[in-house]
Amino acid sequence: MNQVPAVSTRITSLFKCKYPIVLPGMSWISTPELVAAVSNAGGVGILATGPLSAQETRNSIQKIRSLTDKPFGIGATLLMPGASENAKVALEEQVPIINVSLGKAEWIADRLSKYGGKMLSTVTNQKHAQAALETGADAFMVTGHEAAAHGGTVTSLVLIPSMAEAFPEVPIVAAGGFATGKSLHAALSLGADAVAMGSRMAVTLESPLAQAAKEAIVHASEHQTLYGKNFDGIPARVLETPAARDVMKSRPWFPIVLYRAFMAAQQVGIPLWQVLPGLLTQWDKMFTVAQFGAATDAIMAATVKGDMKRGVQFVGQCQGHIHDIPSVEELVQRIMVETRQVHQQQRQRFDELEELSDEIKTA
Repeated sequence: MNQVPAVSTRITSLFKCKYPIVLPGMSWISTPELVAAVSNAGGVGILATGPLSAQETRNSIQKIRSLTDKPFGIGATLLMPGASENAKVALEEQVPIINVSLGKAEWIADRLSKYGGKMLSTVTNQKHAQAALETGADAFMVTGHEAAAHGGTVTSLVLIPSMAEAFPEVPIVAAGGFATGKSLHAALSLGADAVAMGSRMAVTLESPLAQAAKEAIVHASEHQTLYGKNFDGIPARVLETPAARDVMKSRPWFPIVLYRAFMAAQQVGIPLWQVLPGLLTQWDKMFTVAQFGAATDAIMAATVKGDMKRGVQFVGQCQGHIHDIPSVEELVQRIMVETRQVHQQQRQRFDELEELSDEIKTA
């Protein structure tokens, strides 16, 4: 297959990748194999470290480097227990990109700058973006309402150009609603410099997402998602299933949430002493963390085991554009071919309009 030539944007220059396509860090999906596949295909893969211990994060980084010599990153949701330890491992390993969210990251930016690494900050509004910029962000991952899991309250169509106008000096990765070449072209037109394609990359041959979950997404429409905060404590978008409808109805009882959170912490090797102090000093924030941890079983049931009756699967509204399960390489090339085709069609359309305008003037 003849590959589409490289595309130049501020993100491809910053991250030193061939195409403006990013795999975001999705727990139990963005594994070393999928990260490497996306980076080898010309994009940038970001490792999900949420379910990993510090040693597992180190092992995963080394595994990625055994599979690719291309740029990649790791994700760190700093509100969650163990995230700072995983970020420290990434810094020790001099990972090129760290995608941070939900926490103060000055110390990460400072250490990244020492070896030329870049910090990509996930934001959903201008207030958070300004704070991220002040802590050293090199680029934003701007997440719209259409996104899987924890998107913002404003749709990408409005949010991306607003953020591009407010922060013209900052490269933007647009997340939420992007799964095709048409949507990549649209994002670039709106002021983004790249797109994150989580749901689309999750439904590929290299993705470890359970086959039943992949097939459920392939057959679902853009209407079949639910959005709310009762699942894991943070407003989130999930695939509409009977189990998802049940968990979105009401907030779970706190003692049950707390118990399941402790169990989830033990599963990923986080000692209870790291969780308890926060419960005593930051009750509201740690309730969110506890509820987030309590959702682990339901996520793993769908994502890892393919149990779509009991499990809950994060997915974006762009699932309505996902109709097959290709390889990552095939998908990336398809997206880039379509992007170029759309660009040529639009250019031709405007050329024709100019010719028509000239004809009218001379008539």
